[in-house]
Amino acid sequence: VDFIFGNAAVVLQNCNLYPRQALPNQFNAITAQGRTDPNQNTGTSIHNCTIRPADDLASSNYTVKTYLGRPWKEYSRTVFMQSYLDGFVEPVGWREWNGDFALSTLYYAEYNNTGPGSSTTNRVVWPGYHVINSTDANNFTVSNFLFGDEWMVQSGVPYMAGLLS
Repeated sequence: VDFIFGNAAVVLQNCNLYPRQALPNQFNAITAQGRTDPNQNTGTSIHNCTIRPADDLASSNYTVKTYLGRPWKEYSRTVFMQSYLDGFVEPVGWREWNGDFALSTLYYAEYNNTGPGSSTTNRVVWPGYHVINSTDANNFTVSNFLFGDEWMVQSGVPYMAGLLS
């Protein structure tokens, strides 16, 4: 089950994400981003969110595996940063879509996450997977990824422009 999917420039900030128990022989992928061209300014940024299992998944003793994402399209781009990842997230973090499809063209990154599921020690070893620094993570903030300072203020929607200090 892919929870957040499609091809847009999106920052999910200060959200609570609760993957649920899937059907037998299924797994959870929190994201399945669909960027089709490396020049598109699209991707999914998960910033300062909390990722915990829904009650039905937790009570199942995690019989369904949960991954941060998988590449729906060739240039899939997803970043998890400064978020809490509970221990039910698979240690490899990410899952392939179909064999080695997009593993060298995707851009998946993690920055300064916390929680028992945040260790990058056993993450996938793909050419497109990165553990990034604050300079790189800053590219995926509301201000830089969405140019949010130019239009978000007028919307009245509260947001953090940059990284947590």
